[in-house]
Amino acid sequence: MQPSLPFLAALCLAVAPLAARADDTGKPVSLGSVKAWSAYTANEKSTAVCYVVGRPAKSQPANATRGRVDLQVTHRPGEKALNVVDFELGYAAKPGSSAELAIDGKKFSLFTNKESAWATDAATDKLVTTTLAKGKQAVIKALSDHGTNTTDTYALAGFREALALADKACNVKR
Repeated sequence: MQPSLPFLAALCLAVAPLAARADDTGKPVSLGSVKAWSAYTANEKSTAVCYVVGRPAKSQPANATRGRVDLQVTHRPGEKALNVVDFELGYAAKPGSSAELAIDGKKFSLFTNKESAWATDAATDKLVTTTLAKGKQAVIKALSDHGTNTTDTYALAGFREALALADKACNVKR
């Protein structure tokens, strides 16, 4: 069931004071959570940063030792960096390898750097973010520096609504 527009509008109005408070403290402030997705705002170098973060619904192999595994989409309007997609893999990726992302069957190749996988440019970041917002499931496959293949599956229900909270807090227009 999709939340109604009046509900989302009321939620955005309710969290607006929290977004302003982030400027005062410099610490991340929650804008709200929808299903597995949470939106935050913070102040870095006197400018707003807004982001959405979620964890995978399923990770394989299940017995692999990994650190933090999540997907983040970040807006840094002061740096003119919007929709920056970052998959935290939870391990050091094999140098020179790429990660393969599929969102409802639409495929993207991401480059890896240390423990993360990133889109290659701003246009791809925007396309991936838009596809995530419309999608049902995202699957990312990557290779560790020890040769372990991993697959992380993200349920995207709630992503669009959490992204809307981050967009509003950083004045990002879609």
